[in-house]
Amino acid sequence: MFDLDRWREIFESIRSNILRTVLSGFTVALGLYIFIVLFGIGKGLQNAFTEGFARDATNLITIFTRKTTIAYGGLQSDRQIVLKNEDFDQITEKDTDKIESAAPRYSANMVVKYGKESGNYQISGSNPDEKIIENRNLTEGRYLNLLDMKRKQNVAVIGRMVQRDLIKNGSPIGKDLDINGTMFKVVGVFSDDGGDFDERMITIPITTLQQLKKGSDTISTIFLTYNTDLTPDQAIKYGEKVEKELKAKHKVSPDDENGVVVRNNAKNMGQTFQFLFIITLIVGFIGMGTLLAGIIGISNIMVYIVKERTQEIGVRKAIGAKPQSIVALIMQESIVITVVSGLIGVGLGILTLYLIGDRLEKYFIMDPSVGWGLVLVAFISLVISGLVAGFVPAYRASRIKPIEALRSE
Repeated sequence: MFDLDRWREIFESIRSNILRTVLSGFTVALGLYIFIVLFGIGKGLQNAFTEGFARDATNLITIFTRKTTIAYGGLQSDRQIVLKNEDFDQITEKDTDKIESAAPRYSANMVVKYGKESGNYQISGSNPDEKIIENRNLTEGRYLNLLDMKRKQNVAVIGRMVQRDLIKNGSPIGKDLDINGTMFKVVGVFSDDGGDFDERMITIPITTLQQLKKGSDTISTIFLTYNTDLTPDQAIKYGEKVEKELKAKHKVSPDDENGVVVRNNAKNMGQTFQFLFIITLIVGFIGMGTLLAGIIGISNIMVYIVKERTQEIGVRKAIGAKPQSIVALIMQESIVITVVSGLIGVGLGILTLYLIGDRLEKYFIMDPSVGWGLVLVAFISLVISGLVAGFVPAYRASRIKPIEALRSE
């Protein structure tokens, strides 16, 4: 392996046969390049779909109501179903092992003022679990707590865009906002991956907002996150059970899809995982096919190289070279070409993915990349294939008698 004369022979052989070397290396480099780019794009598709579900909790169940469309239980259709605090309590006090977090929401649009600035914003009455459900990140201060809820405190957590619009200078923490004529102290600022719309919201304790609405106990929406230990089927059944119980309580027909609406991410996630699995399968199939084509290409070229060098092998044997030294020489040359070409293919593939970056987001490809583990496996597979592809014909050629090798054309 460290024989200097052998290395000189290898480099002399490479310099003397540039076309042959380039063809050998091109097959290896192209196979790895296409493999890396394909798997990187497949990863980008997965990232885009994952990001689409990351704006809110992925294990989310959303419950809201509309007007009924079917007469039921002696009641007419076109009734507006309204959720109350007792509905939230009923849901969260049962099956506690199936619930991770739960937040009621009562929303209203109100005029908000700070100094000379003012604007119309969505005021969301909720509880501390809203932060988890909405995947909100605190940039300053704190979120709501249970003491705020119990005391019906006039405190507010504002979105980043609200801060930008109203409180332009200094930290907003401790500043007082005039919300519909009532003063609220800002205790926190949040950012939200949902974008500007979600960051133009203001959250206050739902108990405080209901009190402002003359003691109303109305809830607009109930958000639940189910226990992630549940299988998708179990989560779907739990959502169906909640829907059935709410419909029975509010006398809504089981066949009415409008009166009580329960949207369960478990259904969407199941479909998404199936789609991502199919994408991964297709990309994997094409990538492995490309790698296999590279392996076949190396094998064919190595057979050609050994055949071309049969007379050279005959001369070497005639002057006393041992079969194993001939095989080692060809194998070592094969390793050099494969490794160098493989590194070029890996480098170009990673560079291509880096240059693509987020330029293909509009085609649902986000941050395409490939793991080093996968790259290493593919690289080693091609190197081993190159070794095997070179060894078999080299070994056969080394077994030919010198006189027969010299006669070959």
